[in-house]
Amino acid sequence: MPENSWPENSFYNEADPLDELLSEWVDDPESPPLQPRSEGRRRKAFLALSLIWGTTIAIHLIVGGIWLIYVLTLLMSLQTLRYWRAQPQSLPGSETAESVPPMVSLVVAAKNEEAVIGRLVKNLCRLDYPHYEVWIIDDNSSDRTPDILRELQKQYPHLNVLRRLPGAGGGKSGALNQVLPLTRGEIIGVFDADATVPPDLLQAVVNRFQVASVGAVQVRKAISNADINWLTQGQAVEMILDAYYQQQRVAWGGMGELRGNGQFVRRQALERCGGWNEETITDDLDLSLKLHLHGWQIDVLMNPAVQEEGVTTLLALWHQRNRWSEGGYQSYLDYWQPLLRNRLGWQKSWDVFCWFLIKYAIPTATIPDLLMAVLRHRPPVLVPLTTLSLTISMVGMLRGIPQAQSVGVGQLFWQSLWGTLYMFHWLPVVSTTTLRMALRAKRLRWVKTVHHGT
Repeated sequence: MPENSWPENSFYNEADPLDELLSEWVDDPESPPLQPRSEGRRRKAFLALSLIWGTTIAIHLIVGGIWLIYVLTLLMSLQTLRYWRAQPQSLPGSETAESVPPMVSLVVAAKNEEAVIGRLVKNLCRLDYPHYEVWIIDDNSSDRTPDILRELQKQYPHLNVLRRLPGAGGGKSGALNQVLPLTRGEIIGVFDADATVPPDLLQAVVNRFQVASVGAVQVRKAISNADINWLTQGQAVEMILDAYYQQQRVAWGGMGELRGNGQFVRRQALERCGGWNEETITDDLDLSLKLHLHGWQIDVLMNPAVQEEGVTTLLALWHQRNRWSEGGYQSYLDYWQPLLRNRLGWQKSWDVFCWFLIKYAIPTATIPDLLMAVLRHRPPVLVPLTTLSLTISMVGMLRGIPQAQSVGVGQLFWQSLWGTLYMFHWLPVVSTTTLRMALRAKRLRWVKTVHHGT
């Protein structure tokens, strides 16, 4: 679940048309190795859509085609069992920590965040860790954010503020890249303006970096306003489910992913990857693939968690999830060549394939599957894979929720059941997103989620 950025020259309205959220962008022939080759993104999306639709229709038409679904379901079931059986690496204790803790730079890219920026700065400036600095990037805010930050600098002398000029490009990624040369930390931590950070978080994260191959650590995200309505309750369980499977994927030897808010990256790894990609709406997923392609690992920290606001309306949820799904799909399209060339190795490549199948291929294939089922008066052929996906969701919540919170048996089953039903919203989101990316040209526009300080 990647994070959002903001529009370059206009304020975001959550009712804005969805077709303005993405575009094709021009490839740079002088970009460093393993940078995304992003030209012709719509063409690549159309080819991927044609392949998924064509395969689904062929399975309906070919005698015995259903056996391909059965075989794929069996392989996916075996892989799921491997995830469930994987044993996460235990968190190193403080007694094994380095005598001189590494410097950590905490950075926050903020635009028009007057409702939450004061609370965040006070939170970050009171963390229990000896060597860290705080940088707030004010991206030409038009509200009271600059005034609030000026007052806070008088109260917290170690608070650093970088003010970007009008017209500075790159959205959130551009802001992070601009502040990076000014920071001093060996580890760069990124938070959103609505974050609430536990006092002991930094030491727990730094312990994870004792493993030399770890290039980044993603902290589990929790929803601070989970008790507002049924949507925020669903998002709270969704975050636990995502963190649980990220943890299990890493434990099995698969590919961990960054989630924006609460991500920590080793400076050496970040510089090797060329920083954040300024031409994507999901900088975290893009950076995740680059880190793995450069040989780094991404670890996951389940506890403590960093909290953030959940969106509270269906329209806001629809817009947010469309951005997330487009950005994730965008990353697969941009890096398809090194992925197909097995640059990740067979184990990670199989892991990536399994999650692409669950997150994108199955939802995208739902439309042709239902159309063919109606035309031929037969059941949909994707029922085995869809059933497996629901099982993966339900079991993941049953196993993940107890790791995040103390709940009774009845509450555990209710949260897992509701969370599984809530996850159905990804079917229309992904299926329409893949259609839109393949058929309509789009203008790149960075978008932010409005934070209310709830």
